[in-house]
Amino acid sequence: MKRSASIHPLTARLAPPLPGSAAASGPALFTLRGVDLHYGPVKALAGVDLVVHAGERVALVGSNGSGKSTLLRVLHGLLAPTAGVATCVPRHRQALVFQRPHMLRTSVQNNVALGLWLRGMKWRAARQAALDALARVDMAGLAGRNARALSGGQQQRVALAQAWALDPEALLLDEPTANLDPHAKREVEALMHEFAQPRAGRPVTMVFSSHNLGQVKRLASRVIYLEQGRILADLPVDSFFNGPLPEEAALFVKGEKI
Repeated sequence: MKRSASIHPLTARLAPPLPGSAAASGPALFTLRGVDLHYGPVKALAGVDLVVHAGERVALVGSNGSGKSTLLRVLHGLLAPTAGVATCVPRHRQALVFQRPHMLRTSVQNNVALGLWLRGMKWRAARQAALDALARVDMAGLAGRNARALSGGQQQRVALAQAWALDPEALLLDEPTANLDPHAKREVEALMHEFAQPRAGRPVTMVFSSHNLGQVKRLASRVIYLEQGRILADLPVDSFFNGPLPEEAALFVKGEKI
């Protein structure tokens, strides 16, 4: 897969920037052109054209199996398209938080520090930076606990601390609150909102998948609806929830498709 921090001007086929949005004038961090992705005989993505600009908050919605998780993995460079071209910001300038974070059998602090150490930071400095990141998610008090002993909500907050510590330009999240209780969902959603704010004067781009349409309304500036690996709607959040939609997307919003 081709990756570059420099994206060429967009063609008319690509998804347009948000009208009147400051994000529309920012550089494109992700550009997908005619992307297909197959798992054996199964086509997970089909003809996907997509552009995501710096500072956008993009929600991916759709029924189970619609291609949301696959699309996030293509954006992160974990999966290469079967056909088409994906030009994405380099992986070291982005972070991906999975629906079920994988925690190593070591302390919470070490789980966060490891990613920084692997990027070349000295271990002592990495542990201090990890502690600072854990403080941002109100988890510094559990820094010495075995990460695998934490609750699901606590592990998700540690995963967000891992991502925050890497200082990414783009934050990708795959159903980050899907398996959490209501209190934990509110905590993680508040952190998502905080982390999507500009950092040191630099916009942070957030792309997340979600079945929680209330969450989408609260966090997204743009909504992309996928059906069987195809993008059927790509709209500003207000237009998605208040304007006309393709039939499949309208049924999903009404709760008649899961």
